[in-house]
Amino acid sequence: MAKTQVFLKWVVAILVIALVGGARAVPVCNIDTKQLDPCKPAVTGNSPPRPSKECCKVVSKADLPCLCSYKNVLPAVGINPKHALALPKKCGLKTPPQCILH
Repeated sequence: MAKTQVFLKWVVAILVIALVGGARAVPVCNIDTKQLDPCKPAVTGNSPPRPSKECCKVVSKADLPCLCSYKNVLPAVGINPKHALALPKKCGLKTPPQCILH
């Protein structure tokens, strides 16, 4: 249980760094967190715009099952999980099972 809590704290810290625009990128799931900046508009708010070409380029390079495994911590950093997990499909990619909300 303690290992899980430490892991979740690290994940939240990484996502906060990415969203707040930390000075340094942190590698997560085959991409640097700073590369996710173009995806912010598509995963926040109630009616986000479609993901940009830049966002889809980053999503296509990421380890999607790995990224989707973080879905439970997304609300803590202001990301709407429903919108975030829809990115693969919106970018024309196959949606991994880990990215499907139940």
